[in-house]
Amino acid sequence: MIAIEFPAPDFKIVQENGKTLIFDRFRKKHVVLTPEEWVRQNFLNYLVSTLGYPASLIGIEKEIYLGELRKRCDIVVYNRDMQPWMIVECKEMDVPLTQSTLEQIVRYHMVLPTAYLVITNGVNTFCCQHMVDAQQWQFIAQLPSHL
Repeated sequence: MIAIEFPAPDFKIVQENGKTLIFDRFRKKHVVLTPEEWVRQNFLNYLVSTLGYPASLIGIEKEIYLGELRKRCDIVVYNRDMQPWMIVECKEMDVPLTQSTLEQIVRYHMVLPTAYLVITNGVNTFCCQHMVDAQQWQFIAQLPSHL
């Protein structure tokens, strides 16, 4: 498990039509503030503010197809050649990260190959690195520095 200390949030939150919205600076629009969205926004803030990942190389809700099923990757981080480099799957804080969560993101990797997979619920975070030579995944102790 990777210990993450999220930066103090500086989010713009508004009420509109009885819904709580948060401004997503990556998508440049307000989105409904669900418990999963809260985790995603904090994790994005951590990637950019703490780890220094370039915001311009981060995609949100990247659509992929698993057979005929349409799915969305919560966060995709690209390398400087604009190739997918990391997929992040966010869950609500009270949703445990299980084998099923890991299998979900590995399925995404089959369509969108990356070097790293991350699962987080804001409390617990795990990162796996794809070991190409061995064709397996290895858990690592910290998130990688961006290329």
